[in-house]
Amino acid sequence: MFKKKECVAMLLAGGQGSRLFALTQKTAKPAVSFGGKYRIIDFPLSNCINSGVDTVGVLTQYRPLLLNEYIGNGLAWDLDRRFGGVQILAPYQGQSGADWYRGTANAIWQNMEFINRYDAKYVLILSGDHIYKMDYAKMLEQHKKSGAACTIAVLDVPIEEASRFGIMSTREDGSIFKFTEKPKNPDSTKASMGIYVFTKDKLEAYLKADNDDPASSNDFGKNIIPTMLASGEKMMSYSFEGYWKDVGTIQSLWEANMDLLGDAPAFSLLDEAWRIYSRHSAQPPQYIAKGAVVENASVTAGCQIYGTVKNSVLGANVYVGKGAVVEDSVIMNDAVIEDGATVRYAILDEKVTVGKKATVGASRESGAEIAVVGADIVIKANEVVAPGAMLSES
Repeated sequence: MFKKKECVAMLLAGGQGSRLFALTQKTAKPAVSFGGKYRIIDFPLSNCINSGVDTVGVLTQYRPLLLNEYIGNGLAWDLDRRFGGVQILAPYQGQSGADWYRGTANAIWQNMEFINRYDAKYVLILSGDHIYKMDYAKMLEQHKKSGAACTIAVLDVPIEEASRFGIMSTREDGSIFKFTEKPKNPDSTKASMGIYVFTKDKLEAYLKADNDDPASSNDFGKNIIPTMLASGEKMMSYSFEGYWKDVGTIQSLWEANMDLLGDAPAFSLLDEAWRIYSRHSAQPPQYIAKGAVVENASVTAGCQIYGTVKNSVLGANVYVGKGAVVEDSVIMNDAVIEDGATVRYAILDEKVTVGKKATVGASRESGAEIAVVGADIVIKANEVVAPGAMLSES
């Protein structure tokens, strides 16, 4: 017997994240490390519990092992509930056979049983690859008051960037009358954030019809939203004003990490009223050796710094040897940068080793591209990894 929940969240976390290349060779994009001590999925999960949404289905598909292990029973986010909590929802085999999730809409349709077991009146649909802090309760409240079938969170973007997003055209009251997926000539700057609140009965009806259509791509942006608009459903926008970053590319992931730095960071994690939770093992305090230089950097627990670290984000247990230099870089957990090595304008995945006097990347001021080294790679002593290189295990 399941207790009724007013709203159930469905977190789409099965994406491959192919534009992150080496960083997602071994794991799904939502499990990629971020900000030293976090993974990308920490942000929507933390937003859920901070918003009072305590029932979350996490839909996984691509390389789910690390993500499943990381989420566990949800304790880190206070989602280890007897009724509700967090539940991993992988593709499964039914009486009619097994089927991978064919698109975002199909993924939700295959898991309507999870939603219906809680008799939810509303469904919150989220993406697992964005960095932001948002009170979903406010969006849900607007949705309920408006009587809409669907409410879509929108962010005002520069007109020159609008063609990268699904764009909403709205009336003065915020109601949506037009939606265009990545338009070449956008007539609005209100970009969809990929965050939706649906009235459950409406959602289920349109998902069923979409699933029965063999020509459909089974996608919310391409199929469900346009169909609902064409059918005359009341669709509302919810304007979000705050930091939001799609970290689906190497450049955007690097930028989002850098946005954590500075005396007045573009995105602060120091807000006690809206904490971002994560699952992490107990680590000893960081150690900054005599003679080491650390400037404008985020250094996580367990790090040992003997060299120079500037304008960088370091994950847990990173070692920076004597005479080593790390600048303008993101160094993920358990990386080792040996004595005399240089890492500039780069992203190093977990458990990377940079040998003595090796060089990775080049100065950002030189106009170089970001060098990326995938997990578990060993850069030999004196080896040079060129700017813009993308190293991964074959």
